[in-house]
Amino acid sequence: MPFLCQAVLKGKHSQFGRPIPSASKQNFHTKCLIRETDAVPGLGAPALEIEFVASMAVMMLFWLNRVPLLLAVAWGLGGLETPAEAGLCYEIFDDASGSCVQLLGDGLSQEDCCLNLQYGFRLHKDAPCEACRPAAWSEWSPWTPCSVSCGEGTQQRSQACYGQGDCGPESRRWELKPCGLDGCCPVMGGWSEWAPWGPCSVTCLKGVQTRERTCTNPAPKCGGTCPGSNVETRSCDTQQICPTHGNWGSWEPWGPCPATCTPEGSGPKPNKQRRRQCNNPAPSTHPPGNRCPGNNLESQECAGLPFCPEDGNWGNWRPSSDCSVTCAVGRRLEKLDGHWTEWADWSPCSRHTFTGRIECREIPGFQRRTRTCVDRAHDGKRCIGEGNEMRNCYSVNTCLLPGVWTDWSPWGLCEPACGENPMRSRERECKAIYPDYPMDIQPLGGSSKKFNTSFWGRPLSNCEPLEKQKRRLVETALCQNVLPCSD
Repeated sequence: MPFLCQAVLKGKHSQFGRPIPSASKQNFHTKCLIRETDAVPGLGAPALEIEFVASMAVMMLFWLNRVPLLLAVAWGLGGLETPAEAGLCYEIFDDASGSCVQLLGDGLSQEDCCLNLQYGFRLHKDAPCEACRPAAWSEWSPWTPCSVSCGEGTQQRSQACYGQGDCGPESRRWELKPCGLDGCCPVMGGWSEWAPWGPCSVTCLKGVQTRERTCTNPAPKCGGTCPGSNVETRSCDTQQICPTHGNWGSWEPWGPCPATCTPEGSGPKPNKQRRRQCNNPAPSTHPPGNRCPGNNLESQECAGLPFCPEDGNWGNWRPSSDCSVTCAVGRRLEKLDGHWTEWADWSPCSRHTFTGRIECREIPGFQRRTRTCVDRAHDGKRCIGEGNEMRNCYSVNTCLLPGVWTDWSPWGLCEPACGENPMRSRERECKAIYPDYPMDIQPLGGSSKKFNTSFWGRPLSNCEPLEKQKRRLVETALCQNVLPCSD
C-alpha cells in the first residue's frame, strides 16, 4: 500500500542514500511516494519504486512532472536505509536552563538541524531539548539555600552534561559545602506564674481586669519566644451605679440694664446680667455627681447709656467785704461764684455730611448739649468745666427692636393716702435690646477727642406678649392694715 515520505534536498545524499542531482541545490522539500514492485531480475528480491513530487516550481527545470526512480534493493542486504525521524529545530540551546529557544521549524531530522552546532533539537514537542554540540558540562548552577535555618547545614550546586555523546559516567555532577556554622537555633522560653489580677478599669458599672506573666522561666535563647500571650483579661462588675455629672444648659438672654444712665468718670458702671442652669444634665444625687464647673451668672457692662446728670453743691462762703459805712446802716458786698445749670437735652442724633437717613442703621451721628454758668456776681469765680458737650450716637428713634421684660419694679405708694381702699402698684416694662454696634469709633466733627458713644431716641421694643400686654404690664394690690389720716 502506498505511504508518504520526506526527502530533504540540500545537494547531498538523501535519507534514502541516492545522490541528489547537482542541479537541485535549492533549499526545498519534496514528497515521495514509495510503492513495492515485482522482483528485479538477477536480485531475486522485491524492489521499491520511489516517486518524488516537487513542491516548488523550480523542480520543473529538472523533472517536468514526476521522475520515477527505481531502486532495486535486496531486502536481505539492507540496501535501503530507514527514514530518519523528523523533529523540531531551535536556533539557541540555553546552557543555563537546558531549554530550547526560538523555534526555526519542524519536520527536520536531527542530522539536518545539527549542521549548526549552536542549535538545539527536539524529537517531538514533549521531548527534552538536546544540544547539537559535542557533549560538555554546563556552567555551575547557583548554590541552593542552606538546608537549615539555624545550626549547621549544607548547600549544593550542580552541572549538567549537554550535547551529543557523554561527559563521563554520569549526566550530572554535584558539589556540596557546609553552611550556617556560626548561627544558633532558637530555644523556646517558658512562662512565669500569672501575676495577681489588677483593679477593675472602672469604678462603676462593668469594666475589665488584666493580669500579666513574663517569658522568664526559662528565658528564650537565640531569638526564641514563649508561645501564647503575656496578658490575660476578664470582665469585672463593680456593682456600683455611675454618677451623672452636671453640664451647663444654654445661656438665657441678657437681662435689662438696671440703670438708664452711666456715671461719668472711672467709677463703677451699670452691668446687665444673664444666667444659665446646670441642667444639661443636672448632677445626680445618689451617687452624687459633680456640679457644673464655672459660674451660672455672667455680667457685661451696659453699652450706649448717656452720662448721668450730677446736681451741683454750694462751696464754702467767702469772707465778706468791708461795710460801706462806719456808722448807721451800710452795705457789704459778697462775692458769688458761678455754678452750672442742669444740662439741656441732647440735640437729635444727626450727621450733617450724610444726605440719607441714619435712623435704625449702623451709621454714627453726632449730638450736642449745653449748660449755663449762672449766679456769678461781684467778681466771683467762673464755672469750672465746659459749657458744651458732644458725643457720637446711633439713632434708634422709633426703630422696632427686640425687647426683654424687666423684673418687677418695687411696689409704689398706696393711693389715695387718705381715701378708701388705697391701692399699690408695680410694673414690668418691655425694654429694647440695643444692637451690637461698635462703640469705639472715629470721633465726628473733626475732633481728636474721644467722645462717649450712645444710642439716642425712643425705640419701639418688641417682646413676647405677657398676659396679653406688649409694652407695659401693671399689677395692683390692695394695701393692708391702712393707718387712718389724722389732723
